Amino acid sequence: MKIPGLVFVVVLAAGCGGDSSQTRPIPGDRGPAITVEVLNANGRGGDARIGTQRLRRAGMDVVYFGNASESGLDSTRIIVRRGAEKVGERVRAALGQGRVEVQLDSAKLLDVSVLLGLDFHP
Repeated sequence: MKIPGLVFVVVLAAGCGGDSSQTRPIPGDRGPAITVEVLNANGRGGDARIGTQRLRRAGMDVVYFGNASESGLDSTRIIVRRGAEKVGERVRAALGQGRVEVQLDSAKLLDVSVLLGLDFHP
């Protein structure tokens, strides 16, 4: 009888279950996913990662995050690259702030660019 091996399997199986009470939205499961890039334009470290987490929790598909070429931007900008202004409004609602602008650019291969400004509160 190999009880230690059995105990290991039970502990391993219990640990892999995760917390099933928390469900996270999957990008695209309720209509087309909004693809977003999040760029830190305020100079504070870590803000792009925090913004990415917020948007992903809201079901957005963040395809890139990092630093913008500019820094010291005062206010957060949400720039619609494909689609209508309402796409930017959904991103704004998920972040809780930002000014939506439409600057269509199909070469970007994403729907929205977010430039996090100094007004972004992690």
